[in-house]
Amino acid sequence: VQLQASGGGLVQAGGSLRLSCAASKRTSSNNAVGWFRQAPGKEREFVASISWRGSSTDYADNVQGRFTISRDNGKGTVYLQMDHLKPEDTAVYYCAVSRFSYTGRALANYQYWGQGTLVTVSS
Repeated sequence: VQLQASGGGLVQAGGSLRLSCAASKRTSSNNAVGWFRQAPGKEREFVASISWRGSSTDYADNVQGRFTISRDNGKGTVYLQMDHLKPEDTAVYYCAVSRFSYTGRALANYQYWGQGTLVTVSS
């Protein structure tokens, strides 16, 4: 499975971006998908995840209420809508396909990773 993340860019604080993660195969429709991010000098951290049916979602505390994860299994695509962006949201964002159908925060749960897309939020 190859993942292609897109939608990153430069935005002012308070603005919005929508990231997309397209899978090369539809096998990802049976698996949960997560978004992670990594800022310079920091470890990769969990952002959000969605179960394979899309019925269950989970968010990191620092994005809860600002970010929304969704998926369209027919298109093999998962989205991350990011609103009210803050400078501390600046990072490379990665999507990943889980080994499991349910949501999870641990990096070890995820077996396939996209190449990342850069989000820069200016103050």
